[in-house]
Amino acid sequence: MYVVSLTYKVPEEIVDFHLPAHVTWLQDFDQGIFLVAGRKIPRTGALLLSTADREALDASLAKDPFYINGVAEFDVEEFHASRVAPGYENLLDS
Repeated sequence: MYVVSLTYKVPEEIVDFHLPAHVTWLQDFDQGIFLVAGRKIPRTGALLLSTADREALDASLAKDPFYINGVAEFDVEEFHASRVAPGYENLLDS
């Protein structure tokens, strides 16, 4: 499983300009790439959670308008989900 941390590199008005295209890009929820997406608080970036394989994840991230336009820096961290709360067993690594 992967946690992707986006950190904005540009002023908020530039983030806002590219935000509609970024939200459209998040259609990858429908393709099984992402499980969770949301803004950091305070609004310095965002976090994504993915169980896709690394190749598919990287291919998707390369299409993000925030990446293409240099809006955010992307940090991808892999981790092994060994314990989850009841009801989230589908997130466990086998």
